[in-house]
Amino acid sequence: MVAPVGVVDVGGGHVTAAVVIDGRLTDEHRATLDPHAARDVLLTRLTEPASDAARASVSAGRPAPTRWVVALPGPFDYDAGRGSFDGVDKFAALSGVDLRASFAEALGTSPASVGFVNDAVAYAVGEWSSGAGVGAGRLICVTLGTGVGSAFLVEGRPVTDGAGVPQDGNVHTLTVDGRPLEETVSTPALRTGYRRRTGDDRTVEQICDLARAGDPVASDIVTATFTALGDALRPCVDGFGAEAVVVGGGVSRSWDVIGAPLRAGLGQGVPGSARGRTVAPGTLGDHAPLLGAASWADQN
Repeated sequence: MVAPVGVVDVGGGHVTAAVVIDGRLTDEHRATLDPHAARDVLLTRLTEPASDAARASVSAGRPAPTRWVVALPGPFDYDAGRGSFDGVDKFAALSGVDLRASFAEALGTSPASVGFVNDAVAYAVGEWSSGAGVGAGRLICVTLGTGVGSAFLVEGRPVTDGAGVPQDGNVHTLTVDGRPLEETVSTPALRTGYRRRTGDDRTVEQICDLARAGDPVASDIVTATFTALGDALRPCVDGFGAEAVVVGGGVSRSWDVIGAPLRAGLGQGVPGSARGRTVAPGTLGDHAPLLGAASWADQN
């Protein structure tokens, strides 16, 4: 049996921890998280689910993890285990904090046994190892939420430069009509666009539901948004030679309404472009970054 790996996924409003044994998730624990809380409160909330998962594994007669990997968003120095979180509206109290030492202390392990990985990279590796991107030699994964996360993988390993790869592998550095991508393609952008057109405030799920039902405004916004995403990504997809493009995040659950305009923007059916490549929603949901963190541990 492969040694168990403890994994943690930190989001803007939650933290989830689990133990992965032979590619299977066990002992999953989840807690809500206030990203604006004081430092001590944040550190407790971040580490508690991991401690709970470790105790549950031992109580069930399974070995405790000897290695932990924490997936979290940037800006963060993943080698040093510290982040500034500049430019993001969360985790300000953790700026400069040695999170490696904090997790090690909470888990009763050595700092050397705690690693960190970007959450979008973890998501992509999860989909590559056991989700929608299995078998893809060159994979692009885009995660859509309050921002746009991304990862470019070659045989399951992230790359941050080369043909078709944007700066540091971050597609949020791309533009649409001269404006940052996230001003067009993100949860806030979709909601703002609908509110400007109708005066109504709707969630992205509701907007996609309305588009599905034939609402002309919602349909127009969804079509324009995801065609624009495909247009922006097309040079990356073609230049990188992606065999698969996987889309994750909550909006991917509305693939029946976003998939067609995204494929159109990518140029599927256009010779020399995305024709024949897999373009699909992620299949692992919230488990993708957890499973990906464990696979990343095997690589590093």
